[in-house]
Amino acid sequence: MKKGLAMFSLLAVALCGTAHADDAAVQQSLAKLGVQSTDIQSSPVAGMKTVLTNSGVLYVTEDGKHIIQGPMYDVSGAQPVNVTNQLLMGKLNALDKEMIVYKAAQEKHVITVFTDITCGYCHKLHEEMKDYNALGITVRYLAFPRQGVQSPAEQDMKSIWCAKDRNKAFDDAMSGKGVQAASCDINIANHYALGVQFGVNGTPAIVLNDGYVVPGYQGPKEMKAFLDEHKKQTSGK
Repeated sequence: MKKGLAMFSLLAVALCGTAHADDAAVQQSLAKLGVQSTDIQSSPVAGMKTVLTNSGVLYVTEDGKHIIQGPMYDVSGAQPVNVTNQLLMGKLNALDKEMIVYKAAQEKHVITVFTDITCGYCHKLHEEMKDYNALGITVRYLAFPRQGVQSPAEQDMKSIWCAKDRNKAFDDAMSGKGVQAASCDINIANHYALGVQFGVNGTPAIVLNDGYVVPGYQGPKEMKAFLDEHKKQTSGK
């Protein structure tokens, strides 16, 4: 019995050592491309690693010799599934306490919107918030300053997200009443980096609860119809 346990322990150590060796090879290859800040995870494909960076998602062979950039799809089922975005949903939901939320009284769907207070269609979407909510759509906001971090929009959005009443501060900004300066430990750069990983390159960008991204503005009725159909197709009901 003791011998079996010893063999198991040796195997576990060997596998752990291999994992660290693979990660080191991946890190070395990424360093050649100037990619430093990374989160290396397992991949759904044997022999590869998933690497989350501030510039997007990469898939790297365990020997570090080959790198693929972009989403990975699982096409084994009736509908293609973006497994990259499904992985990112864990990171997105981890930011739930930093989201500005407009909850529907009779919630049927939840969408997360990467928004920018300088974006015209973001304003249009927010102006119709009561209509989205009335249709059972809860809207959660994350910040995505299109001009990047350290931009004036990013600074204003940080003040909004740091306000005592975020919803009121956001409402005021979107209605042209201006932004009151505020500070806290929320880092808008984390919102922005996550948006980049999802492939966001414009706002509003709407993320569904399975990671599917709808680029651009969708009116309340169109959004409800799309969400109903998407749920039907992905759930089989």
